[in-house]
Parts: sequence; structure tokens; C-alpha cells
Amino acid sequence: MGELFSYGFFEGPSTLNSTCSSFVTGETVCLPPVKIPFYFSLRQNLFDGIPDTHIALAAPVLAYWLLSFVFYCLDISGWRWLDKYRIHDSEEVKSRNLATPWEVARAVLLQHATQTVLGLAWLAESPEISVARCQSEMEALGRTLVWVLRRLLGEETGMVFLELRGPGITHWLYWWGIPAAQILFALFIVDTWQYFLHRLMHTNRYLYKKIHSVHHRLYVPYAFGALYNHPFEGFLLDSAGAAFAESLSHLSVRQTIFLFAFSTCKTVDDHCGYSLPFDPFQMMSGNNADYHDIHHQAVGIKSNFSQPFFVHWDVLLGTRMTRKDIQERRNKVKKS
Repeated sequence: MGELFSYGFFEGPSTLNSTCSSFVTGETVCLPPVKIPFYFSLRQNLFDGIPDTHIALAAPVLAYWLLSFVFYCLDISGWRWLDKYRIHDSEEVKSRNLATPWEVARAVLLQHATQTVLGLAWLAESPEISVARCQSEMEALGRTLVWVLRRLLGEETGMVFLELRGPGITHWLYWWGIPAAQILFALFIVDTWQYFLHRLMHTNRYLYKKIHSVHHRLYVPYAFGALYNHPFEGFLLDSAGAAFAESLSHLSVRQTIFLFAFSTCKTVDDHCGYSLPFDPFQMMSGNNADYHDIHHQAVGIKSNFSQPFFVHWDVLLGTRMTRKDIQERRNKVKKS
């Protein structure tokens, strides 16, 4: 396991080793030897004999059923302290939902099979993983950094800054800044894709009646029903959206493992039926189980289209509804 940073973002020329008299040398850059951060493995595959592409396809399936099982255990636990966190009681789930658990499980298994087959055709194997490749890519990034800063800061100021901070900035961008930006951009693409298609499926009567109404047979959502959809919706909203996010963000296979597993966990959590203040997925944004539950009710079926990460599209386009909004509507009805 390597160090967190091979040289600090704010460190100066002392970070250069004896082979580098300066950061910029002619048309190229000189960087100290690569030190691998804790999260990265130089193994070609994370597990011997199993390609990372297969892990990327297995991860969301395992994440779905494992997290669903956790919430199922909570459902049947009988723990009274959970009652205050339940959005609906157990009898409501049984009486108001129009799909049986077996119908739900069968639809989810079909979607998982479909997305796995599509993923085998879509995902490409990882290129060679090596220190030499990392060093070469960092040097290419360093040259780009030199070009950008010379134009932003001017030749003289840019060169002074690069000699002081160039190695640290290059390292931070390569191992932290760019990978994080790629992931955030992928989340944005998924949110954007799902918001506009989800909204279309509610505003277009044909699409709602023939396709999206299947998902709304679960009037009271629960965890393993998160991907209970019409097969076409499962392909279009979930599988295709994730594939486009992976492609447009230029994610590595290992970043894709994270994206697929994380988005699956978030989707399951959004349908879990609990408003848990200590749930990390529900703490990350206002787009949580309670927010999505409003969408599954008659009062909010034309609202809260955003899923699964953030609420910005609902806010910007005026389709956000909160519990406070519902209460205000009820108060107006009572007064009238």
C-alpha cells in the first residue's frame, strides 16, 4: 500500500528528487517517482481469475440484494424503536400494493439478467495497469498543466508557479481531482437522464399507461421493489442511463464498479420505506426515501421526478414537493 500523496499539493521544489532539477524541462516535465495512493491497486484485476469487467457487472446485483436483505431484516425484526422511522406501516404495504413479492422479484431478476448481458457487450477490458503507464499519463497531464497555466498566468508568472507547485498539482489532479470530477459528472448524467425520461413517462399518457405504471403498482415502496419496472423502462432508464454515464465520463472499469454499485445502493435506499436520520445515503442530499415516497403517492405523482442522487432538476423546473407543501395544501382545503 502506497502513501496517500507522493508529494503534497502545497509543497515546493524540495519535493523533486535528484533526477529532476526543475519541473519543466524543455517540452516535457520531470516528476518524482510515482507513489500509489491507498485506494489504488496495481493488480491487473482486483481478484485473481475474475476480470474487473465482470466485477463491475456483479457489483450492482450483489449490492441490490444484500442491501435489500438488510431492509427486509428490519421489516421483520419487530423492533419497536423502528416504528418512528417507518414511512408506512407493514399492513399498508400488504393492502395498497398491487404487485405480489414474487412478481416484483421476477421482474427484478429479469432486469438484472438483461443489464448483465448488455454489460458484457458494452464494457471493455482495462488497459494494462502499471507504474510506467501511470507515470506516462501523469507526464502528459503535467504538460497540459504547463500549457494551461502559461496562458492563464503568463509565461513568467506561470513558470514560477509551476516550479513551486507543478508536481503537487499534477499528482493531486491525476489521483484525486480528475477521478472525483469524473464520478460527479457521471452522477450528474444519471440524474439528468433519469429526470427527463421519468418526467416524460408521467406527462405522456401512453408511456405511463403502457410502461411506467408498472412501477407505480407499488404504491408503498419497499427495498427489493426498487427496480420493479416494465422491462423496457428498466433498459431505458437504468441500463442505458448508466452506460451513457460511464461512456461520457470516460470512467475506468474500477470507477465503473463504484458508479454501478453506489447508484444501485442509492436506488434501493430511496425505496426502503424508512426515513432514517443516520442513513448515509439519506444524509447525502434531500433526494431520499421520504422524498421519493411522495412521488409514489397520489398527491405527488406529478412531482419529485429527480432520482437517484440530487434534487436540482426538480428545484430548477418547479416540480419539487415536500411534506410541508403537502400539509399547506391540506390546510388550504380545510379552510375552503
